[in-house]
Amino acid sequence: MASPSNNPKDETSLTKKITGRVPMFITKEDLDSILPHQNLIEHFQSSLSIVSPTISSPMRQSHTVQPHSSLLLMPSWSSSPALPYIGVKLVTHFPQNSALNLPAIHASYSLFSSTTGQTLTSMDGTTLTLYRTSCISGLAAKYLARPDSRVMVMVGAGALGPHLIKAHLAARPSVRKVIIWNRTEERAKILADEMRKNAGMDGLCFESTENLDDAISMADIVSCATNSEVPLVKGDQLKAGAYLNLVGSFKHSMSECDDLAIKRGRVFVDSEAALEEAGELVGALERGVIEKRSILGNLVDLIKGEVVGRRNEDEITVFKSVGSAVFDLVAAQFAYERSI
Repeated sequence: MASPSNNPKDETSLTKKITGRVPMFITKEDLDSILPHQNLIEHFQSSLSIVSPTISSPMRQSHTVQPHSSLLLMPSWSSSPALPYIGVKLVTHFPQNSALNLPAIHASYSLFSSTTGQTLTSMDGTTLTLYRTSCISGLAAKYLARPDSRVMVMVGAGALGPHLIKAHLAARPSVRKVIIWNRTEERAKILADEMRKNAGMDGLCFESTENLDDAISMADIVSCATNSEVPLVKGDQLKAGAYLNLVGSFKHSMSECDDLAIKRGRVFVDSEAALEEAGELVGALERGVIEKRSILGNLVDLIKGEVVGRRNEDEITVFKSVGSAVFDLVAAQFAYERSI
C-alpha cells in the first residue's frame, strides 16, 4: 500500500505504478474487505495534515432533476506528487425511494490520474462515504472523547449506525456498552442484534432503548446520524465529560441537538463548511447562543496540534461533521492503493 511521502523516489514509484493500468471497479464487498475502520482512521490521521493543503475542492454542485430529486457533484484534486489523483463523487438523492423500499441516496466515485488524466478506478460511492464519514468521526473521538469512555449511545439505526459504532470502538476500545436508539424501536433492536452477533469482542454489550434521555445521561460518547428537524439530544442530559458527535444534519432546517448542547460544549468541526450548512451551528449562531469564535477549530487543526481538543475529564466536547470532498479523495486513495 502506498502512503503519502515526502520521498521523491516513493512518489515517482507510485506514479509509475498507476500509469497505464487497466481501470478497475471496486465493489461494496471489496471496500468492506480493504477498509477496516481502524486502518482508515490511522490513514486520515497520518495523511490529512500533509495532503489537505494540496487539495482543491470547489463547492459542490447540486442540480434538481425532478421536483424532489437531485444530483450532486463533488470534485477534488491534488497538486502533490504524493497524491496524484483527481476524484469526483456523483450522488443522487431521491427521497421518494422509501415507497419502493430503496435507499434515498446512491453514489459513485471515480478516480483519475492527475498526471495523465487516465481513469484509474470507479468504486461504490455510497459505501466509501459510509467509511469516510464514520472514520472522520472516529478520528475526532481520539482527540475529543475521554480515553476511559465506557458507554456509547448511537442515535439512529440507519446505514451509518454500524459504521459509526465500529469507528468509535476502534478509536476508544475502552467502550464496553453500546446503546442504540431509533425513532422506530424495531430498527434499533435489529441493529443491536446484528452488532451483538458480528462484533467479535468479548465483554462488549449491545442493547436498544426506547428512552433516549436516560441513555444520554449515562453516555460518555453520543453519536447522532439522523435527518431530524427536531433536536433529539438535550444539553441538560449530557453528563460531565461527554463527547457529542453530530453527523446527520446537512441543511439549516435539520438539528440533532438543542442550543444548550452547543452552548455547553467546546465545539469543533470537520471543515468550515459546517458553519454554513449544519442546522445546529447555523441556528445557534443566528440566535446568538454562540459566536463564530466559539468554534475552536477543525479536524486538521486537532491533528496538527494547533488547537487543544479535550483538556480535562469533565468538559463536554462537540464535533460537527458535514463531509468534504477532501476526505473523499483521501479515502479513495487509501482504497485504490490497497487494491493495486
